[in-house]
Amino acid sequence: MVIIEANKISKVFNGATAVDKVEFKVDKGEIFGFLGPNGAGKTTTINILCTLLKPTQGVAILNGFDVVKEPDRVRASIGIVFQDPSLDERLTAWENLNFHALIYNISKELRKERIQQVLEMIELWPRRNDIVRTFSGGMKRRLEIGRGLLHFPKVLFLDEPTLGLDPQTRNYIWDYIHQLKRREKITIFMTTHYMEEAENCDRIAIIDHGKIIALDTPAKLKNLVGGDVITLTTNDNKAAAKEISGRYGLEVQTETGHLVFEIANGEKFLPEFIGRMQEPVTSISVRRPTLEDVFLKLTGRKIREESGSAMEGMRAKMRAMRRR
Repeated sequence: MVIIEANKISKVFNGATAVDKVEFKVDKGEIFGFLGPNGAGKTTTINILCTLLKPTQGVAILNGFDVVKEPDRVRASIGIVFQDPSLDERLTAWENLNFHALIYNISKELRKERIQQVLEMIELWPRRNDIVRTFSGGMKRRLEIGRGLLHFPKVLFLDEPTLGLDPQTRNYIWDYIHQLKRREKITIFMTTHYMEEAENCDRIAIIDHGKIIALDTPAKLKNLVGGDVITLTTNDNKAAAKEISGRYGLEVQTETGHLVFEIANGEKFLPEFIGRMQEPVTSISVRRPTLEDVFLKLTGRKIREESGSAMEGMRAKMRAMRRR
């Protein structure tokens, strides 16, 4: 059953196209991901689906409701965890959830029961009366996810759900998200520029410059690469690249002083390859393809992780200033 359908959605800001005729469908109960660099159009698309922006053209349907014509019904169907923190850190965990419940007109009889249920679900019930300012980054993120679930949404939107968190906390949050999906039986729509995080999705849409350039399961997307990835260095990389291309008919790319190419059955290929190379090999490795390789294959460049790092640093500074 399809719960989200985007039909040629576009968004133009001052003559610049942020989202360009995007089309996709999301099935009920799946984790669907948008993978792409910052500025690719991920957040703009989510904002359209969440009724925060109107599309310049196209139609989007969520839970059977048109996002432009029936925005109130769409909002009642969704929960949102924004990219930037949005909790009131001067309030307790309970007070943050209670305020959210009031906004969504959850009845007084149901409110207390639901808040307790959510706090137990996100393992913060013992901290319900503690000021949020005292929480760790991971605890705050869990509270934001719990808040998004408070009114029984059909779809939970997670915009860069682990942005700025350390790898250990990031893994913990994802273990928790998978548990939520099983317990609540909801659809999760997420964006990320972390390659390893996208592996959690049932299906991924790779988006770049406002366009979807590929959409499939992580495994099928990685099959686009065409084999294992060989990375090597030699005393003369230019001569080695010419030798590899001429002998094996392979496309060889240069990345930060290394040569990279793809080949089926890489482990079996290596012994014969090293033995035949005229240019001495100084280092070599073989690995299975990743979503980073898929993005490189489709776009000719790596995903711009550095822009995410810069943005994360700026957000960290802003959060530190707010705490003073």
